Amino acid sequence: MTGWVGNIEDETLANTNFRTVLFTGSQTQLTVMSLKPGEEIGLEMHDHLDQFLRVEQGSAKVTLGPSKDEIAETHELGDDWVVIVPGGTWHNVINTGDGELKLYSLYSPPEHPDGTVHVTKAEADAAEHDH
Repeated sequence: MTGWVGNIEDETLANTNFRTVLFTGSQTQLTVMSLKPGEEIGLEMHDHLDQFLRVEQGSAKVTLGPSKDEIAETHELGDDWVVIVPGGTWHNVINTGDGELKLYSLYSPPEHPDGTVHVTKAEADAAEHDH
């Protein structure tokens, strides 16, 4: 397939994995994520890319800051909310709801190896540690 064509809402809501890469291009990557209640992506920073996150279902808290030790902003998110995280910004997304948090993310440029599937956060953490 030259690009990616699909119903992003259906793909996001159907995903049960912590992270699944749906498409990797030379400049952009599309992933879908599912976080269990209380689960979080984990505090991270991508110095070389911008990230777009959209909540399809659930409620979450996003934190943003200039350093690992300084949270400058905290925002509550719900269905259809978007966050754009500029490169170099420390951030975390935490599921604050009673059900799964379903979201998708665009990385520009790509962040994960093409075809990546992390069934659990522990699996994702181990892969990132090895990477």
